[in-house]
Amino acid sequence: MSPARFLLGCAAALLGACASAPPLPAEARLTARFHLENQQGQGVPAKLPRSGITLGLNPQPVVTEGDIINVELVQVDLGRCLMFQVSNSAARDLYRMTGSNQGRRLVLFLDGVALGVRRIDGPITDGVLYCFVEVEDEALPGLVEKLRRTTEHLQRELRKKG
Repeated sequence: MSPARFLLGCAAALLGACASAPPLPAEARLTARFHLENQQGQGVPAKLPRSGITLGLNPQPVVTEGDIINVELVQVDLGRCLMFQVSNSAARDLYRMTGSNQGRRLVLFLDGVALGVRRIDGPITDGVLYCFVEVEDEALPGLVEKLRRTTEHLQRELRKKG
């Protein structure tokens, strides 16, 4: 084998190894975003499917799928809910935002559908956000698995970009 052909083969192998991971299939993906209730109750309307609660929201999300580093299904006094852990920089933003917006609500959107609401009762100091969702209990483990898979994939991609 000629030296040029050998180097070309090595370069191709290295480029193949550096290729990004295959995209997560759409059926395995689930993105989460939180929007803040508009102070005047106006803004983008959102209606929760089970309770029928209708809220006016700020159009810009305050927590996006890129901010979330972990999702768990947890048991609290009132039942099972989702626990979202955000990155350190998002935790600082969440702390400031929740400190100055007590009494308002955060609405959880999963793939663009409003499915949960959380009243801000004080500053969130630890970067952990709990939210009940309006889905059947049997669907919660699968929902969390999709969210976790999406979160892990997005965090890997963000680390690659630096």
